[in-house]
Amino acid sequence: MPTIAHLNGHAFAGGFMLAMYHDYRIMNPKRGFLCLNEIDLGVPLQAPMMDIFRAKLSPTTFRDIVLEGPRVGGTDALQKGIVDGLGGAEEVFGFIAERQLVGKAATGIYGIMKEEMYRTVLGGLDGHKQNLEWRESIEEGKGVLEKEAVKRVEEWEKNEKGKAKL
Repeated sequence: MPTIAHLNGHAFAGGFMLAMYHDYRIMNPKRGFLCLNEIDLGVPLQAPMMDIFRAKLSPTTFRDIVLEGPRVGGTDALQKGIVDGLGGAEEVFGFIAERQLVGKAATGIYGIMKEEMYRTVLGGLDGHKQNLEWRESIEEGKGVLEKEAVKRVEEWEKNEKGKAKL
């Protein structure tokens, strides 16, 4: 069935992520912010967490939300395509009526359509073990490169110390 997140206050980190997993989002234009503040907290998002933002936001908005962690109010969220509308409960019910969402699940394929739309997001959830293995290999590779770089600097310092003409 269609789902709508009615955001009537702040939705930070996991709350923002949960809202993104809904089909539609309506936000109070006068109070609350959306914010993916993991960048400021030093908490890396795993692939399944990132995938929903990647799937539902424009590339520029995705970049800004993930790498800058801004607090986005209702009007800005609408302009950036993060939410589908602004308002309270009346506007949510009006949105449902305008889009004729009540009967959309009647054919029994609404869930199938969403699974197909978000196949890569679901794949990220199903393949999380492989995501973790990939991340671990990346981190190991960075560790090896760092050790090699430190070793080369130490060798240079040992061999070149006092030889610089500057």
